[in-house]
Amino acid sequence: MRKKTFAVAALLAAATLTLSACSTGSSDSSSPVAVVSEDSSQQAATVLDQPFTKPDLVLTDTQGKSYDLRKETAGHPTLIYFGYTNCPDVCPLTMNNIAIAKKQLPQAEQDELRVVFVTTDPDRDTSAALGKWLKGIDSQVIGLTGKFATIQAAARTLGISVEAPHKDKNGKIVSTHGTQVVAFSPKTNGGYLLYGEDANVDDYTKDLPKIIKGENP
Repeated sequence: MRKKTFAVAALLAAATLTLSACSTGSSDSSSPVAVVSEDSSQQAATVLDQPFTKPDLVLTDTQGKSYDLRKETAGHPTLIYFGYTNCPDVCPLTMNNIAIAKKQLPQAEQDELRVVFVTTDPDRDTSAALGKWLKGIDSQVIGLTGKFATIQAAARTLGISVEAPHKDKNGKIVSTHGTQVVAFSPKTNGGYLLYGEDANVDDYTKDLPKIIKGENP
């Protein structure tokens, strides 16, 4: 099968929400490059032939404790999403889609799956704020906060653009960030699947059983 090489941010540009604070920023030359199968666009997930390395990231969880992403998720199927709790649209939609699909899994598989929500607005998204917001979605979701520069650098390693929170023309604080969900294999710990914001409940419901096993959708 023929392959094409793309910058990840450019690859998913069509899947971004251009009119909201949850839009993907422009890509730059430092964005990682991904090789994808030519026919992968027919699926909700983009399958990478060169998986991303899981970020070497240590942040603070909703209990105020240190959370080492690589250590805590090693050997577990893992979904990672960067967003913020004050997001008006795509962030809660994405997390709820995943939560609904996750509940269709057998309990043992639900317990095995790690869903990680990393805030892009750490000044407002404290551990307590994250915990309260995620409790209304899925109490098993791991919410992480910390220094913005650390979060931004980690997102960049996955080809996800995150800009510092800023005030819009109406004086409201917004966070502009990529809307991709990255799935990591329990077998290799590599990030081999990318989902755009158009992925829906049915897509995740269909794909999660295979993600759990480290298989391609």
